[in-house]
Amino acid sequence: MAPEATATTASEPTAVATTAAEATEASTGSGMLPEVDPASVTGDIIVAGSSTVYPLSEWMAEQFKDEGYAGNLTIDSVGSGAGFERFCTKGETDISNASRAINDTEVANCQAIGRTPVEFRVGTDALAIVVNPQNTWADNLTLADLAKIFSGEAKSWKDVNPAWDDVAIKLFSPGTDSGTFDYFVEEVFGDIAETADREAKILNAPGIQLSEDDNVLVQGVAGDKGAIGYFGFAYFVENEDKLRDVSIEGVSPDEKSVNENTYPLSRPLFIYSDAKIMKDKPQVASFINYFLTRQDEGNKEVGYFAAPADAKAKSMQAWLDATK
Repeated sequence: MAPEATATTASEPTAVATTAAEATEASTGSGMLPEVDPASVTGDIIVAGSSTVYPLSEWMAEQFKDEGYAGNLTIDSVGSGAGFERFCTKGETDISNASRAINDTEVANCQAIGRTPVEFRVGTDALAIVVNPQNTWADNLTLADLAKIFSGEAKSWKDVNPAWDDVAIKLFSPGTDSGTFDYFVEEVFGDIAETADREAKILNAPGIQLSEDDNVLVQGVAGDKGAIGYFGFAYFVENEDKLRDVSIEGVSPDEKSVNENTYPLSRPLFIYSDAKIMKDKPQVASFINYFLTRQDEGNKEVGYFAAPADAKAKSMQAWLDATK
């Protein structure tokens, strides 16, 4: 997650589409939502949250501006948790980017300030596990291997597999405000009941470097032969000349494995807003509309994957419900 990275251009389950026709329309992004003309949209928009969703939101903002939007659209990359704090506790933002679903505490915080979060699915990410290109031995890892590595139990790659080189492992991980961190901890250390105990497995690993800036993680892995890290797939795509991704449980992350749900570390991506915000600030509703109808193109451009058709239909119906 990139801390305070800012792009500036000058939950509770939402209702689901009820007919096959709505789902078909939503899957193509046509027919279900009214058309948006960015050139006619006025007023500022404030977005903050997940660094994973940040490249997608940034792309949307650039297209929105290119098509005529003249307001200020600010996007801060601060992590899913920090984004929800700004949205639900401080009430500072109009939209919250998230690489995980909102939790019950955050929903309660929103309600305490008069907000009811509305969830919009905007894509799918395959969490990339990356190593230094000089690491020519580790082509595949299991979830058990990842637990051994990121807990610090394995000090050398040889500790993971006796056939691998005796090179010290250097760990790079998103920080604790990151939805990526939350997701990784849950998937890799899911056999540990308490969340705090799961997190402690990584946080107590000797020498681990935590950063809310994914670019710091990229540079760290690129600069050390024994390094390993993880982050959203788009950051790997952007830096694949510096890194090598590793298969998990024998499956490589790609469109097919993500769509078929065979890649073990695939996850949904979201944005959140509130019906009152969308009514009081029609520019926010317009941008979310634009985001939902352009999401397939945006995900392809930045290196993520499309959301399932039924999830897109649900999000578009949620928009319609919020703007009644």
